[in-house]
Amino acid sequence: MDRPLRVAVIGAGPAGIYAADHLIKASETATVDIYDKLPTPYGLIRYGVAPDHPRIKEIVTALFRILDNPRIRFIGNVAYGVDVKPEELNRFYDATIIATGAEKDRALDIPGIDLQGSYGAADFASWYNGHPDVSRDWPLEAREVAVIGAGNVAVDVARILAKTADELLVTEIPDNVYQALKQSPVTDVHVFSRRGPAQVKFTPQELRELDHSPNVEVIVHPEGIEFDEGSLEAMRKTRHVKMCVDILQNWAVRDERDRPRRLHLYFLQAPVEVLGEDGKVVGLRTETQELTGDGWVRGTGEFTDWPVQAVYRAVGYLSTALPDLPFDTRTGTIPHDAGRILDLDGEHIPGMYVAGWIKRGPVGLIGHTKGCSGETVTSLMADAESLPAAAERDPAEVITYLSQRGLQVTTWAGWQRLDSHEIALGEPHGRKRVKVVARDEMTEICNAV
Repeated sequence: MDRPLRVAVIGAGPAGIYAADHLIKASETATVDIYDKLPTPYGLIRYGVAPDHPRIKEIVTALFRILDNPRIRFIGNVAYGVDVKPEELNRFYDATIIATGAEKDRALDIPGIDLQGSYGAADFASWYNGHPDVSRDWPLEAREVAVIGAGNVAVDVARILAKTADELLVTEIPDNVYQALKQSPVTDVHVFSRRGPAQVKFTPQELRELDHSPNVEVIVHPEGIEFDEGSLEAMRKTRHVKMCVDILQNWAVRDERDRPRRLHLYFLQAPVEVLGEDGKVVGLRTETQELTGDGWVRGTGEFTDWPVQAVYRAVGYLSTALPDLPFDTRTGTIPHDAGRILDLDGEHIPGMYVAGWIKRGPVGLIGHTKGCSGETVTSLMADAESLPAAAERDPAEVITYLSQRGLQVTTWAGWQRLDSHEIALGEPHGRKRVKVVARDEMTEICNAV
C-alpha cells in the first residue's frame, strides 16, 4: 500500500486483541485502535470468567503484551453505534473489524422460564464479576437451586453458588458480592444435563475444580451414567471427553462425605418446565432421556419434579445486533465470508470485517479465537489495496473528535492506573486485586493526572 493502514477494532476482548496482533504482524506500518464500550479492556476475561479461575485469567498477561505495543491504542468508554457510528469511523479508518463477542443469555423456550427466581447465567456472571452496567443486588434466597447446562459456564455458576463466601474472599470478588454470598442460605445445587456424560461440554480442569472446596460435596447420580456407541466413539476419539467421563464415573461410586453443602450432577435429564406458585419458582420439571445410539437423546415420557426455589439457565451466550449492520437472529452472528461482512444481498460491505463469537457463534475456548481472528485479518490484508482510504489519517484527529463529542474516553495508560489501583486495594488483604465496580469511579481513576 502507498499509505499506512489504519484499522478500528470494536471490542477489546480476546478476539479484538488477537485481531490487532495479527494486523501489526501482517503489516509493518499498520496502526490499530481498539474500542470498547467499557472503560477497561479484556471483555469476558474480566467480566465473564469466574473470579476463582486465576489460571484462566492469566491469559490477561499475554493480552497485556499485545496491547502494550505502541502501534495499538486502547480507546475505552466508547460504545459503537451510540457514541460513534460506522460512517463516523470511516472518516478515520480504512477498515473496521467488529469483535463485540457475546454477553447475553440464549433463551430457553420452556414454560415458566420467566418466573421470579429464574435467571440467566450470563447475567449472574456479570453480577459476581462486578460488571459496571448491572445492578449490584442479586436475590440469593433459595436453599435449593437448579442449574441447566453442561458447559463451563454452568459449572462456574454452580461452583460460585455452592462455595462459601469466605472461600472466595481471596479472589478479586467485589465486596457487595461477598456480602450477598455470605448471607446465601443455599444447601444444594442441582446441575442438569440433557445428554449423557460423554457429551458434556466442560473441560476436565473445570470439572475437577468443582471438587476442590472442603465445604462442598460433589455427588454424581449414577442413574444417568450411560453410554451408547456414539458415546464410546467420542471417548475413543477425544482425550478430554474420556478424562471427563473417568472423573464422573469415579465420583459416582465413591462414598459420600459429610459436608455442609452439596452439588449434584444429573445426566439424561432435560428441563421441560419451570414450576411456579404465586409468580415465583417452586420447582423444575425434567424428562428422563435415553441415548439413541449416536450420542443424541430422546424423551422417555418419564418426568420428575425437583423442589428448587431458583433456576439458572446456562444454555449458551448470544451476541447482540449492532446498528446499521446485518445480523442473523437465528445464529446470533453477523453474516460473513471468511470474516468479510456481507450485506443482505450477500455482497461484501467495503472495509467491514468481523471476528470472534459474533462471527462464528459462542463456541470453542479462548485459544480458538486466535485462529478465527487470523482468518479475518488475512481477508482484510488481501483487500488492503482496494480499501476506501480514510480522509482524516492523523491518529490524534479521532481523539480530538471524541473529546469534542464530550466523551470521557479511557486509554491504555488510564487502564494501567486503574489496574495498579485495584492491585493496591487488594494487597492489605492478601488478595490479587479488589475490583472497582462503578463506571464513574473507574473512569475517574483512569483519567486522573
